[in-house]
Amino acid sequence: MALTLYVDTGRWRAHQRSILADFPGLVPVCKGNGYGFGHDRLADEVSMMGLDTIAVGTTYEAAAMKDRFSGDILVLTPYRRTEEPVPLPDRVVRSASSVDGVYGLVGSRVVVEVMSTMRRHGVSPSDLGKLQAALDDVRLEGFAIHLPLDRTDGTDAVEEVIEWMDRLRAARLPLDTMFVSHLTADQLRRLRQQFPQTTFRARIGTRLWLGDHGATEYRGAVLDVTPVGKGDRFGYRQQKAPGDGWLAVVAGGTSHGVGLEAPKALHGMTSRAKGMARASLATVNRNLSPFVWDGKQRWFAEPPHMQVSILFVPAESQGPKVGDEFKAILRHTTTQVDRLVDE
Repeated sequence: MALTLYVDTGRWRAHQRSILADFPGLVPVCKGNGYGFGHDRLADEVSMMGLDTIAVGTTYEAAAMKDRFSGDILVLTPYRRTEEPVPLPDRVVRSASSVDGVYGLVGSRVVVEVMSTMRRHGVSPSDLGKLQAALDDVRLEGFAIHLPLDRTDGTDAVEEVIEWMDRLRAARLPLDTMFVSHLTADQLRRLRQQFPQTTFRARIGTRLWLGDHGATEYRGAVLDVTPVGKGDRFGYRQQKAPGDGWLAVVAGGTSHGVGLEAPKALHGMTSRAKGMARASLATVNRNLSPFVWDGKQRWFAEPPHMQVSILFVPAESQGPKVGDEFKAILRHTTTQVDRLVDE
């Protein structure tokens, strides 16, 4: 009995092919938990696509990926002199986000990240004059810019890239290759038309692997079902059942990422009201689970355990049976499954 990720493989790969067509020369991103699929699976998928480069998050991921993927491996986390050294082959390309970082990568293949309106990390415009000398001792693979997902001020992502291209050109730095993140296919075409001598390579993770929501589904298997009456005590904390129904023990607990929720940026009164309502219910131990049964998202009977969750199913619903599966609405990047099944 397991928490399973079911993949409609034909549909999933058809989506990948559509992204490849829209973003020629793309660099697939495989970091963290491999977007729910795992690094082994995504490395195989990239190899089948015939692409020459894959991007990972850290040097530790690169060290593992070198045995899974035979092409170039781009490390997205920028180099710091204080980092623990990790033995890596020459086909690993490091990112640098400061002049000092470039100086620390003598002899290495390097992509230089510039500071975007994300303001996360990157070389600032004022440091471009110092960059030329530092680049003499590395093998420059190109520059990179990581753009924000939302632009609430109405600014244009393409114009931001153009501003940086103009700065790099004014500093007499090479514009052979620019790695970009979070641009649409139309935006990328605009840049290619304006800078025909530059190769633009889109780094894409979420849109590539998770862009077709209907191609994947999580399901947790039912391990046990116990009937309860209103007021019956149960569980670690001996809480009372809110009504007649069943306690369903379903595969999927904290070790899988069930119950883990990342903070969300709320926009508008409706989303804020929903957030306040959820917080109010939580104060009286009413927490909605990610599991769906009989067409409705079900409540946790108590906080999820390490490998299972106990859910309350009211008597007016269809009664679950051992071996049934509850659909689960889970975030791919925080979920670890017991198994992946291709359908």
